Amino acid sequence: MASFLYRLGRLAFRRRGWFALIWVAVLAAVAIGGLNAQGTSDGDLSMPGIESQKAYDLIQQRFPGAAADGASAQVVFVAPHGQKVTAAANRAAVEDTVHALAGGPQVAGVADPFASQAVSKDGSTAYAVVTYKVADSDVTDASRQALDKAADQGRHDGLTVEMGGSATDGGDGPSGVSEVIGIAVAAVVLLVTFGSLTAAGMPLLTAIIGAAASLFAILLLGHPLGLTSDTLTLGMMLGLAVGIDYALFVISRYREERARGRAPQEAAGMAVGTAGSAVVFAGLTVVIALAGLSVVGIPTLTKMGLAAAGAVAVAVLVALTVVPMLLGFWPNAVLARKVRKAAKQQDHTPDNRRTSTLMPGRRPRSRPKTGPDATGPQREETKAAGRDNLGTRWARFVLRRPVTVLVASVVGLGALALPVASLHLGMPGDEALSKSTTQRRAYDDLAQGFGPGFNGPLTIVVDAKKAPDAKTAVNQISQRIGDSKGIVSVSPPSFDKTSDTAIFSATPSTSPTDAKTKTLVKTIRDHRPAIESGTSAAFYVTGTTALNIDVAAKVQSALVPYLAVVVGLAFVLLLVVFRSVLVPIKAALGFVLSVLAAIGLVVLVFQQGHAASLFGVQQTGPIMSLMPIFMVGIVFGLAMDYEVFLLSRMREAYAHGEDARHAVVSGFRHSARVVVAAALIMIAVFSGFIEEKGSMIKMIGFGLAAAVLLDAFVVRMAIVPAVLALIGEKAWWLPKWLDRFLPHVDIEGEALTPHASGDQDHDGAPAPDGQVRARV
Repeated sequence: MASFLYRLGRLAFRRRGWFALIWVAVLAAVAIGGLNAQGTSDGDLSMPGIESQKAYDLIQQRFPGAAADGASAQVVFVAPHGQKVTAAANRAAVEDTVHALAGGPQVAGVADPFASQAVSKDGSTAYAVVTYKVADSDVTDASRQALDKAADQGRHDGLTVEMGGSATDGGDGPSGVSEVIGIAVAAVVLLVTFGSLTAAGMPLLTAIIGAAASLFAILLLGHPLGLTSDTLTLGMMLGLAVGIDYALFVISRYREERARGRAPQEAAGMAVGTAGSAVVFAGLTVVIALAGLSVVGIPTLTKMGLAAAGAVAVAVLVALTVVPMLLGFWPNAVLARKVRKAAKQQDHTPDNRRTSTLMPGRRPRSRPKTGPDATGPQREETKAAGRDNLGTRWARFVLRRPVTVLVASVVGLGALALPVASLHLGMPGDEALSKSTTQRRAYDDLAQGFGPGFNGPLTIVVDAKKAPDAKTAVNQISQRIGDSKGIVSVSPPSFDKTSDTAIFSATPSTSPTDAKTKTLVKTIRDHRPAIESGTSAAFYVTGTTALNIDVAAKVQSALVPYLAVVVGLAFVLLLVVFRSVLVPIKAALGFVLSVLAAIGLVVLVFQQGHAASLFGVQQTGPIMSLMPIFMVGIVFGLAMDYEVFLLSRMREAYAHGEDARHAVVSGFRHSARVVVAAALIMIAVFSGFIEEKGSMIKMIGFGLAAAVLLDAFVVRMAIVPAVLALIGEKAWWLPKWLDRFLPHVDIEGEALTPHASGDQDHDGAPAPDGQVRARV
């Protein structure tokens, strides 16, 4: 793989004009298609095989049109304090508002609250349901403006008017603020890391190119594939984060190769062949983990995983082609000032004219000097190679106190992971929004006027085809469910055209996300034989509340098996790459610690409310059902990034004769600074999304930022060197029989040794003086 990528890097450097034209054409095509597409949809959270989904499918079959996808809105009216909406003046204001609502564009009908008995018992609150002729995603801004105008009319008449429902949601796509924050912080980190504006700007430029391509592709495929706005935001989040990091790794290695005296084109090939190999491996792990989410069996999760995997794949492709292409246009601009001056001086000497930027494809046929007689960039690299930096000093500190560092790190992560034991999964709705939104205020007004369970009624479907008297059977089941503890009311049943299937609503006494509601649904289902006894009919519990409960249960049951699969995959991949048994075990255990600690922090903030206000969390409640399992997949790939880039340099030093302890120091000397910069960039990008409106994205942004922080700075920077110090030479032990069995994957660039020791001309063939051709 390293040889192929080496040649790809040289090709992109040499044929930079053609590569630029190809990428411009690709971006133009997806941009035009995406901007003219219908965009993302609201999607539907369905899961084949669960009871609530079976009941929903039965409703669609027996009640055509009842489960239509048309948008709806609930307009809530609250009378002034001490008054009732049924008073003459207030009633007239409500009816005028309902009339105005009915005249809005795309409106199919409005249910008058006085005719539909949608008035609270105390008369303080009423609501009108507005149904639309189109789906949620097709509601226009004009329709929403008409809704707002009608509500303002009611407010002008003295009523409190708030609105909820799918039609009021204008979408939670990327706002742009999060991306700007992440890019700004990344620019500062890159500038400090590289000390060059061009070197800092190039990873940002390439990441924006990759993220833009992914964004337009998701917009293009959004409506046909049913991709949600959360998918769009997640794709942007991952595309920016990994895009900056992958480019950072390649550019850093290019600078290192140039400092060793390599010609620009050769350095670009070596950078893509070495760092690019690690980028491919790291990106592949993320893609596999995200695509593997399809085994959970939730269509929405599958779509989000595949879209995010596509964004990561684009970021990898950009790092392997666009980065060397840009280096071809500006070969010296990304170098540090000292190295850039030395390179400029060297380019003007007679012996080095063939290595100038005017002829980047050629290089001198004599090996570069790296000893005391080295000049120019070589001397800078030789001096830097033996110089201590913060990475080496930290590595030596850990090597002197491995037990203390290891115990402190493991205990700390274990303490953060403890809240996972109380993890409560669910699907927060409008109650999780800020109180500044009309949707949240409408939710609170309905809960106060009609009870907490009004916002999440259970839908009961009764199949009475086998019953001798369908209506009697339905009434008996309705009465028995209504008598259940925790149910405050049931609606009159509605029958289908054949009068053998009925649906009715059962309103719980508790809110949709309350644990008591989950217990109530389980109790009703557990008592199914007694409730159905003597009726010859069958009933099913569905509705948004029951569906969310079923999805949460399914995801929670799949979390541990999926974690086992991901950890197993990590072990196999690292076993192949590093040809070691203990290194993969250590990496897998470290990954488990970091991801559990990150989920524990999410529970502390979003479920238990500790420091919630600092992160803009307005209401605590259950953790989004899809969030933990999705985070496991993403963090797995990100953790492998740091593991590969850190350990590959240690493995390289060990293979060149250094003992295990000195190899750790060498690895930190070359890679610690880059890994720290990459981690800070990812943390900045993910943290910016905490300010997004969507609960799912807010939680994922916080969770991923916490996971990267813990994995990079605690696991990889503390636990890894401490463990390697304790096990010593055994870290790189591999049984001979296993060594013969495992495939050889050249991720460290061993096949590029002929390139490192010899000189090739522009097409990779041996130089005329007899140097060896690279292995392919």
